[in-house]
Amino acid sequence: MTQKTDYEALAANLLKAELKRKGVTYAQLVDKLAQLGVDEKEVNIRNKLSRGKFTAAYLLQCLEAIGSQQLRLD
Repeated sequence: MTQKTDYEALAANLLKAELKRKGVTYAQLVDKLAQLGVDEKEVNIRNKLSRGKFTAAYLLQCLEAIGSQQLRLD
């Protein structure tokens, strides 16, 4: 089993922080992604974020779904 890289952890933490900042739960994210045509299950979101394994495109879809316009990388 491989460990998360620093960048995988950063991406996961960035998305988790944005969800928290917007007050969006994983269940709500499922609904918001569905509005964009992205079929996702809550358990899959939870697994992706805990592993830090998801594409840049998925990150952007999630950020668009929750209405994030800016990101803080620090």
